[in-house]
Amino acid sequence: MIEITALLAFAFTVLVIELTPGPNMAWLAVLSVSEGRRAGLAAVAGIALGLTVIAAAAALGLGAVIERYDWLYQGLRWAGVGFLLYLGLEGWRKANTRQEAPDHQSKMRYFARGFLINALNPKAALFYVAVFPQFIDPAKPVAIQAALLAVISVAIATAIHIAIVLLAGSARHFLNDPARHRVFQRALSLLLVGVAIWLLAATAR
Repeated sequence: MIEITALLAFAFTVLVIELTPGPNMAWLAVLSVSEGRRAGLAAVAGIALGLTVIAAAAALGLGAVIERYDWLYQGLRWAGVGFLLYLGLEGWRKANTRQEAPDHQSKMRYFARGFLINALNPKAALFYVAVFPQFIDPAKPVAIQAALLAVISVAIATAIHIAIVLLAGSARHFLNDPARHRVFQRALSLLLVGVAIWLLAATAR
């Protein structure tokens, strides 16, 4: 198994990366402010599944395939950016309305969107390809080590995402005034669009 010191170093690396503003953080804030904690938590579950699938795929070699074939990388890159822009514009459009508590169908939609944000992000797969090998001992069972690292990374990311949802959901209660709510949500929506543009520039190669 991986040594405790290596696990702590990996956990710290994931923590720093997850605390850096990115697509998940921005979208969860927009969603939780506009539609509440239940919608945000449904999205968190989808994101967690997406990260788990990406980690498993990277461990099986899919990340290396994405890195090798530029057309596949670019396709995922542009699809992910386009999806984030769509979510930002949707958040801007919904700023004029107060959403009711999401029903089961709405929760499944947010769950699916959380999954897609990560499935369409090649940077997530490349993170696992670039970081995992630094903490895996090739002399020991690689699959078990990769699974352990995946569990740790998804757990840390999920904890941070839940905290964002709870904080943003709390802010929603202080935005009962329609004008303040509209300004705040549109500001978050613009932030999400900015993150999409940043992601486009950061993943260019």
